[in-house]
Amino acid sequence: MDTGKLSDSFHASLQRAIVDGSPNGVLVVNQDSAVVSVNERFFSVWGLPIPASPIDNLLFTPDSNQLNQVALLVEHPESFIERVLELYANPEMEDICDILLKDGRTLQRHSTPLRSSSGEYLGRVWYFQDITEIINSRLALDASETRYQTVFQTTFDVIAITRLKDGVYIDINDAFIEKIGYTRDELIGQSALTLNIWFDPADRQRFAERIRNGEDKLLLEARFRKKTGEIFWGMFSVSRIELDGVTCLLSITRDITPTKMAQDELIGHHKQLEKLVEERTAELSKAKESAEAASVAKSAFLANMSHEIRTPLNAINGMAHLIRRGGLTPRQFEQIDKLEAAGTHLLNIINTVLELSKIEAGKVTLTQTKIQVDSILANVTSMLQARAQHQRLRLITEADPTPPNLLGDATALQQAVLNYAANAIKFTEAGQVTLRVRLLEDNAEDALLCFEVEDTGIGIEDHVLSKLFSAFEQADNTITRKYGGSGLGLAITKRLAELMGGTVGASSELGKGSLFWLTVRLKKKLYTASNVMPRTLESPEQILIKRFPGHRVLVVDDEPINREIAASMLEDAGQIVTLADDGCQAVGMLESQRFDVILMDMQMPNMDGLQATRLIRSLPVGAKVAIIAMTANAFEEDRMRCLEAGMNDFVAKPIEPQNLFAAILRSLEQATAAATH
Repeated sequence: MDTGKLSDSFHASLQRAIVDGSPNGVLVVNQDSAVVSVNERFFSVWGLPIPASPIDNLLFTPDSNQLNQVALLVEHPESFIERVLELYANPEMEDICDILLKDGRTLQRHSTPLRSSSGEYLGRVWYFQDITEIINSRLALDASETRYQTVFQTTFDVIAITRLKDGVYIDINDAFIEKIGYTRDELIGQSALTLNIWFDPADRQRFAERIRNGEDKLLLEARFRKKTGEIFWGMFSVSRIELDGVTCLLSITRDITPTKMAQDELIGHHKQLEKLVEERTAELSKAKESAEAASVAKSAFLANMSHEIRTPLNAINGMAHLIRRGGLTPRQFEQIDKLEAAGTHLLNIINTVLELSKIEAGKVTLTQTKIQVDSILANVTSMLQARAQHQRLRLITEADPTPPNLLGDATALQQAVLNYAANAIKFTEAGQVTLRVRLLEDNAEDALLCFEVEDTGIGIEDHVLSKLFSAFEQADNTITRKYGGSGLGLAITKRLAELMGGTVGASSELGKGSLFWLTVRLKKKLYTASNVMPRTLESPEQILIKRFPGHRVLVVDDEPINREIAASMLEDAGQIVTLADDGCQAVGMLESQRFDVILMDMQMPNMDGLQATRLIRSLPVGAKVAIIAMTANAFEEDRMRCLEAGMNDFVAKPIEPQNLFAAILRSLEQATAAATH
């Protein structure tokens, strides 16, 4: 075997393996520039197809198609060919350069002469590497660095990079220098601690503790000192970063001094405002106390005036009642009618003032009982029919069918409609007054009703109409008013409608009449026949005479006339009456006598009715006796005080006889029912 030939074959195979395994495009030419070896990578790097012919036919000379084909891919082919010729002409020359291709890629060319072991020039080796990604990465890095430096140096925020271990400044931006006042040389290599930049050691301590606790990012407000000694507030944002293997802190500080000054100013204004609010609150508290005192004084005044007026009214109406029952001439009957009408008018005024006062004080609580709309209209019509007939007016009612299971306060609703209807009759001289009910909504849980009162009266001017629902406002508010009245009826109607979930309104045409309306929202509830109470045609007085004659009644009142009137009424109803001047006398009588009913006044000398009731209830004989308040104190709170003291019922003065008989009848019926069980 020829070992020399084996050696040549081995070397050729080794050369081929090296060329083919190279990551670069490799082209080897001999001294005549003929290609003696080329790998596939050469063609892929240049983007050329791999030739099908043997490499013996490939030439890399200036006049060869291969070189010209490669040159056509280069951005500047003339310069490329000139450089190739220059390298061929200088066998000793090596070359490394970048070649820009027309497709945007960049190749790096490395050309070196090929020599034998004896130094003989054998040809040239060309290496081509696609370094486009390297170039792009380098450009991106350069752009990133440029952007970083641009942001770093042009931002208005103060930026610094310090070493974590000692806080020494590694880099700072221009804004830092401008804000702090130190030069770059004074800052680099120094720390904020050595330069005394931290104003408050507590801020520095909090910052250091959070860094030691391992926080990667933190945000805090702190005060810093400039080189001049001036202090500014900064919003201090810090993040950990790694630079060349060194843990550093990137801090970005924004000057928030104007914001803090504004906050301090705002706090100052807030404190001043708090002071003003406190002062105003104190003033309002005093005003509230004064208003409450005035309200108490008003309530006390109204209660006292009510009591003082109702007491003589009770005597007037009571005496008129007794005189009427004693028998009179026709002229005397007419005079008594006028006397009672005047008393009733005065009582209505008192009741109206008290009603408005209670509504405004929020002391009116509406009941929720069954309402029959037709009954309300019938009651209002009954009360006003005589007056309408006297004025030759037609009183008409019109009503839509309404649900039978409505709940509400029938008394309040009747009063509201009555106020409208009474005014309509008062201001209508001819024609008619119509009471109308319209069903506006009918839902599963409630219904919305509209009550209207329309008249053919004098009408109201537009500028006056808008004020009528205010208290004490009237269409004619002069001293010489023709029609009279307190000016409170419409105000009360408005308040009552609002309490019942509705509202009020009116329209009018001068000389042709007016239409007043109110809406109410009434809840619904199903009722059974057991809820319907039986009615009787007999009056309470007649029932009292028939079923409960000869019962002992004690009348306790400090007014002699009131005692006389009560005694006469009760004796006519078949009762045995005993009189007492005050509470002390009543308690003393009860220790030696038995009574079925006690009529107790509230305000009396020596001992008032409340105290007397409590003492009576403490006596063995006083536990079962019925005690009925008969007083001129007509407020709801007065009624509650009487019930809380132990009274069973309440009748307000001036006494309406049938109301008094009804209260006594209730007490006697309850006592009888209790005795049978």
